[in-house]
Amino acid sequence: MADGTALASDLLPEPLLEALAGYGGTRAFPAQAILINEGDETDSLYIVLTGRVKVYASSEDGREVVLAEHRPGEYFGELALDGERRSASVKTLEASTCCVVQRADLQRFLAEHPDFALHLAHKLIRTVRRLTEQVKSLALQDVYGRIVRVFSELSDPVGDERVLRQRLTQQDIAERVGSSREMVSRVMKDLVAGGYVSVRDGRHVIHRKLPAAR
Repeated sequence: MADGTALASDLLPEPLLEALAGYGGTRAFPAQAILINEGDETDSLYIVLTGRVKVYASSEDGREVVLAEHRPGEYFGELALDGERRSASVKTLEASTCCVVQRADLQRFLAEHPDFALHLAHKLIRTVRRLTEQVKSLALQDVYGRIVRVFSELSDPVGDERVLRQRLTQQDIAERVGSSREMVSRVMKDLVAGGYVSVRDGRHVIHRKLPAAR
C-alpha cells in the first residue's frame, strides 16, 4: 500500500515469529526514540512485539516523509543483510518493545528456515511496489490528490461513511504526502468547508466520496 500501512501478509506467522525471536534479545524503547538513523552502519533486524514505529527519510532542514509504519508482528531492518549503511531512519511512535536480531544470527536463521526466506522475499517485493507507487504519486499528483489517496487507503467503511483507522495530525498527513503542513491545512480547510470531511473522536471521517481532482 502506498501509505506504508502493512498488509496482513506482512505479519510474520506466529511459529516463525516465535522461532526468530529466539535468536535475538528483547529491548524496550520509549515513545519518540530513534532506533535507526539513516546512514548508520548497524546490522540488526527488529521485530515489533508491542507498540508502533515509523520509517522515514528526512532532509537537512528537518522535513520528513514517512515511508512505512510497523506494528506488532512486523519486522524491519532486513536490508542490513547486505552490510551497507541504513537507507532510512526509524522512530517509535509510542512506547514499544522489539526483539533485536544481529545479522550473523539472522543469516543463520535464514539458512535453517527457508520459509522465512520466502516470506522476506515477498515482503521486499511488496515494499518495492509500494515505494514505486509512492514515487509516482509524488511526481504525478498534486498535494490534494495525494491526500485523497492517503485518506482512501487509511480508512475503512463504516455505514455510509469512511473512518480513518488512526488519528492523524495535519503534520502527520504532511509527512505522508511529502508536503508542508500549511499546504495540508489549506486543503483540509476546503474539504471541511465543503462537508466532505470532519473530525470525530480525534479521527477524520469522510462523509462522501472525495472529488478525484480539484
